[in-house]
Amino acid sequence: MKMTATAIVSGSLLILIAVVSVVVILPYADTSKTIPSDLFRTRTSVEKKGRALYISNGCVYCHTQSIRAVDWGLGAERIAQAGDYLKDRPILLGSQRTGPDLSQEGGEHPDDWHLAHFINPRFTRPLSIMPPFKFLKEKNIDILTRYVQGLGMKNADKRVERQKLWKQKTIDAYESGVDQNVAWIHENVPKGWRNIPTPYPATDAGLARGRKIYQDFCFGCHGPVGDGMGPAQPYIYPPPLNFTTLKGRGISGGIIYYQIMNGITGTAMPYFKRELESEKIWDVGNFIAKYFIDQIDADMEPKGIDASYEP
Repeated sequence: MKMTATAIVSGSLLILIAVVSVVVILPYADTSKTIPSDLFRTRTSVEKKGRALYISNGCVYCHTQSIRAVDWGLGAERIAQAGDYLKDRPILLGSQRTGPDLSQEGGEHPDDWHLAHFINPRFTRPLSIMPPFKFLKEKNIDILTRYVQGLGMKNADKRVERQKLWKQKTIDAYESGVDQNVAWIHENVPKGWRNIPTPYPATDAGLARGRKIYQDFCFGCHGPVGDGMGPAQPYIYPPPLNFTTLKGRGISGGIIYYQIMNGITGTAMPYFKRELESEKIWDVGNFIAKYFIDQIDADMEPKGIDASYEP
């Protein structure tokens, strides 16, 4: 076969057709059959505006929107499906997890937490490297929040409704006064947890670890002296809990542990069960109890067998 002009042109066209078929036509034929997933819904007009803000401010550079089977972080209870992204143009899967994945972010926090977070992420996450978005002003922050609160679609809608339900209950409890508020919070901790003392002794090393954890996770809301007057406080209602009010009001290491582990839905207090191992929660609880509440039950009865490595 001679390398004629006809052969070159014909061969080039065949190669081009093959490439277009494999790269464009076959994927389109497959994806065009995608059906809506069980949680899919169309976005509201406000959510679409928020999505435009999300794109224009480069949020996709640091946040993915796709949970895989190997993930353990926020939103990992649901694996991403093709039908989740049916109407997204472009699809914002992202490739970097400099920040957490946001595919199921909707309803993880109430709206006021997002306001404080967008004003300055260090207010709610002291170690965050996310830039502040105060320049957007509260109107645009609210629009962006609407988009974020819709991530997870139908599942997010259920979580947002749950936040709103408990938000009103927490406001009612807070506005009833300190005694009623603390009693209400404690009543919503399972009875077994209320009577559990902290199983770890409050050693110097443990308290030092607790101080570090407090600075890394709690400082922005609860403040340097645990009075709830951290930099996030002006944006949050009910305001962050003032730990100093807990003394003599039935507090225990088990109550502190349970609330740090599971958070308090409806308030800006998130859960830390996916971020802090058990001993870290006990250590920060000891730190809070000793230095802010001045009432500590570490290593008291009832207790079981000591761990294999204890002072």
